[in-house]
Amino acid sequence: MEDFSLNTPALLFPTVSLLLLAYTNRFLTLATIIRNLNDRFHESSDKNLLAQIDNLRYRVYLIRNMQIFGVLSLLMCVVSMFALFAGWDTGGEWSFGIALVLMIISLGISLRELQISVGALDLLLTSLEEHEEK
Repeated sequence: MEDFSLNTPALLFPTVSLLLLAYTNRFLTLATIIRNLNDRFHESSDKNLLAQIDNLRYRVYLIRNMQIFGVLSLLMCVVSMFALFAGWDTGGEWSFGIALVLMIISLGISLRELQISVGALDLLLTSLEEHEEK
């Protein structure tokens, strides 16, 4: 690979850091929503709330996986930088390639989580529409 240096894997650091921050914010927001829905369910036993909680459970698992692949991507960037620093160019290039693949997986899971979040909003809107009709 031409012009592959220690700076190349370092380019992912700001991106991965911001993505992990965004993933953490999503997780914390969902945790708050789940706690509120749990309290509401114990008060009213609404079956629609159970569907929302199931949706949120799946989204939390997805966010966990997004975070895992994001952290692994960052780890492989560090491995790549170490390999390049040690003079192991081929190892540095391969570990950077693995870091990119892990980031693609993380972003793909993020895309799926976004699609599911729309489903959660649809559940809420359906509930509001049913309430309006009554």
